[in-house]
Amino acid sequence: MIRHIVMWNLHDHAEGADKATNLRTAKDLLLSCAKVVPGIRAFEVASATPGMDCTNDLVLHMLVDDAQVLAAYQNHPDHLAIKPFMKAVVKERRCMDFNVE
Repeated sequence: MIRHIVMWNLHDHAEGADKATNLRTAKDLLLSCAKVVPGIRAFEVASATPGMDCTNDLVLHMLVDDAQVLAAYQNHPDHLAIKPFMKAVVKERRCMDFNVE
């Protein structure tokens, strides 16, 4: 299994909207991809909790069967369709994939 974690920080204003609006939109778009391919075992999207220390605005946590499932997700048309919005509103992105035994 592979754990896929992506964290984003968003611009204060982008695409004609403020950060809070873009966070809600980004979260909804990501959640729409939760079941696009078989082999996704866990799919969580969360935004930072106000008042708690954090370093990122938004996080995606996925657990997938293998590298083929992750590649299928990353190349799925529904996932590719959200990339232009994400690129427009994201100031910084971090990602890490690792094997889970």
